[in-house]
Amino acid sequence: MPSPLPSTNPPASNSTPSPGHQDGLTTHWLTHVPAPLFAVVMGVAGLGLAWRKAGHVLDMPKAVGEGILAFSAILFLAITALYGLKALRHVEEVKTEFANPIRVNFFPAFSISLLLLSVGALPHAPALSHGLWVTGAALHLVGTVYLMGRWFTQSHEISMINPAWFIPVVGNILVPIAGVPLGYGEVSWFFFSIGLIYWIVLFTIVFHRIVFHHPLATKFLPTLFILIAPPAVGYISYMALNGGVVDGFARILVYGALFLTMLNLSLFPKFLKVPFFVSWWAYTFPTAAVTIACLDASGRIGHGGMILMAGSLLGLATVLITLVFLRTILALLRGELFIPEGSIRRSH
Repeated sequence: MPSPLPSTNPPASNSTPSPGHQDGLTTHWLTHVPAPLFAVVMGVAGLGLAWRKAGHVLDMPKAVGEGILAFSAILFLAITALYGLKALRHVEEVKTEFANPIRVNFFPAFSISLLLLSVGALPHAPALSHGLWVTGAALHLVGTVYLMGRWFTQSHEISMINPAWFIPVVGNILVPIAGVPLGYGEVSWFFFSIGLIYWIVLFTIVFHRIVFHHPLATKFLPTLFILIAPPAVGYISYMALNGGVVDGFARILVYGALFLTMLNLSLFPKFLKVPFFVSWWAYTFPTAAVTIACLDASGRIGHGGMILMAGSLLGLATVLITLVFLRTILALLRGELFIPEGSIRRSH
């Protein structure tokens, strides 16, 4: 049985280099811990928040959501420690990842994780929630300013763009969910405005890239699910900002998210052909987000069809995120998780 992590022992002279080797030299598995791994926290925390909402709307067991949220906090601490160790021991690898025009967009998943954990902690530990929210919002704003400045001043090819570019800028739309109940109404409108405006801008650019240029690389196909997140999270945040009134704009957001969900589900046969990458986690948070939005809307509108759809989405999100989590554990045990890019084994 393969070891859980790529070996750090030099290969024998007559052996074939393994995925953990480059130019005949062994590279430590820690150098290949990716920044996109924080998407694990986003997906699991999103599922916990979906079950919390289901506890209020569908009378589901409330302990399920709280347990999942607690587990997401443990995952956050573990992944932060792991990536922090990489930064201490292999700082050049982190710099290389940060310089990559595609991979850099996943770094704000760290601040988004803080914001989601802030929402999770809010009913139980308001002081902790406040600290997580302030830290996450501040880091995300700094990341947005830095990355947009980098976009403005560096050359980029259209082929570099994929829906993951939404993460650093449109992630601002998440801030009001905890910001408003914590008393930061105007600040929340500030972040919401940034996320909303640049969602429209980036959606146009990404749509143009997807339709009129070469298809996305196979490993980036799961990022198409990220298109669902802005309107879904936008609806949730807008409900916090406007006092919970389901007006016309709120309906545009939630129904737009539902349409994008339908569109992605229609591409299911293509997604089945995608071998395992960490990018599979792109399926998870958007699915959880649209589930929360649909649950909230069904609770406020009371439409039977919406309630049925919300329950179906909760089941889909639960199964999907569980399967992606188990597949990630399997990749870890097989030594396929922390390996160089391009060295993915085609086992399923």
